[in-house]
Amino acid sequence: MKYIISGTDRPGSNTLKVAKHVQAIYKNLGEHVEIIDLQEMKAPLHENLQYGTTSDGMKPYMDKVLHSEGLIVICPEYNGSMPGILKYFIDHLKYPDSFEFRPVCFVGLGGMFGALRPVEHLQQIFGYRNAYIYPERVFLMNVFKILDASGVITDEVCNQLLIKQAKGFKKFTEALTAFEIDANATIAAKKK
Repeated sequence: MKYIISGTDRPGSNTLKVAKHVQAIYKNLGEHVEIIDLQEMKAPLHENLQYGTTSDGMKPYMDKVLHSEGLIVICPEYNGSMPGILKYFIDHLKYPDSFEFRPVCFVGLGGMFGALRPVEHLQQIFGYRNAYIYPERVFLMNVFKILDASGVITDEVCNQLLIKQAKGFKKFTEALTAFEIDANATIAAKKK
């Protein structure tokens, strides 16, 4: 299963609305994709955690990442980068298994530049951790103007870009799995 990481803990965020929209796109492609909502895990993320340790409340979220077929990271721009909680979450994930050879794609949302800067920062982090980065990124500029009250993206160009990305990322993950060069195959091989 793939997981969408909704990259902020802000209540009522546009990020979660976009995550649900993207989830619906994958559903239309015949794929069940779950959302990891950082707002839901805010409390467990701060429960007696130190780097290298895991609280019981964090374990289900970490296991989802660790066993995912791929990650779709949806990230808003906060002060020229990603929200701190997203980086804090990433820093607590198991090294190297959480990202090494794991397929990942990015959707940025924001104002004039559609979160170009935070997505580039995330690409550096995931690249450093040896993830397979899907090259087709989507940047939703002026997101507050293209979302309706129910969280549906009304801009047809943006919708088509998200659909194209989802179709491509689906093929990308299937190809990596077929050749057993994805993260899950690598982890299984280490256990043999």
